[in-house]
Amino acid sequence: MNIAITGANGLVGSRVRELLNDDFMFISLDHKDVDITDQKQVHKKLNEIDFDLLLHMAAYTNVDRAEEEKDIARKLNVDATNYLFEETQTKNKKMIYISTDFVFDGENPPFDEESKPNPIGYYGQSKYDGELILENHAMIVRITYPYGNSPSPKQDFVQKIHSLLSQKKPLSMVTDSAMTPTYIDDIALALKYLMNHFSPEIFHIIGSKSYSPYEVGTMIAEQYDLPDWLIQPTTFEEYSKGKAPRPQYAETRSIKNTFQKMRSFGEGLKYTT
Repeated sequence: MNIAITGANGLVGSRVRELLNDDFMFISLDHKDVDITDQKQVHKKLNEIDFDLLLHMAAYTNVDRAEEEKDIARKLNVDATNYLFEETQTKNKKMIYISTDFVFDGENPPFDEESKPNPIGYYGQSKYDGELILENHAMIVRITYPYGNSPSPKQDFVQKIHSLLSQKKPLSMVTDSAMTPTYIDDIALALKYLMNHFSPEIFHIIGSKSYSPYEVGTMIAEQYDLPDWLIQPTTFEEYSKGKAPRPQYAETRSIKNTFQKMRSFGEGLKYTT
């Protein structure tokens, strides 16, 4: 199967290609190959290549900057998604759109595939607007806090925290919020199944357990034998000052994933050293 892929050199996309290279023929739609925010370029490129499924992983993901750069975020997360989707529909091709738990408001968790989105920040809103474009016609795969691709073109949150603690820099991490870290290799293997068993539905491909950021930080310190006393507890209210709105309790789960075992952060973290 030929897979056209955006974000092919990103944190998750680069590992997906590496792990699944023997299973699929990947055709990169990286920014060096095509500007996916330019409709004419998208039309031209997708008419030049032979593909069966488009895996759309490219996105504007800076949560805080999105509030100031709404036009840029919208071009990548909404307009580009629309251009790609229109071309796949015209050519009767399949499409998988990678989305996020930031489409939820953090109220009344946990959130599964049947939970109603209600984004509270512009990043989440732009990703949800992308979902609405292709709802019921393409597959939507929401992933959360990916980690475990080392080395990669982009640092994941584990590498960032490891780097700061290694430099003896103090960190403030929230105790009263929830996140669901997801091991990238598990995402890749789940996508292998989903690409082979395509259905225009929503799937949550996420880690098996949620944690507070403070718990995650101390687990990283312990795993790498770094000083956990550098990690100071703080509240979500204090941390959020001056930042974009984001879900406090982004605890997610899947009621559809019966095909891929997803590791908890405690399990996946062991493979990052």
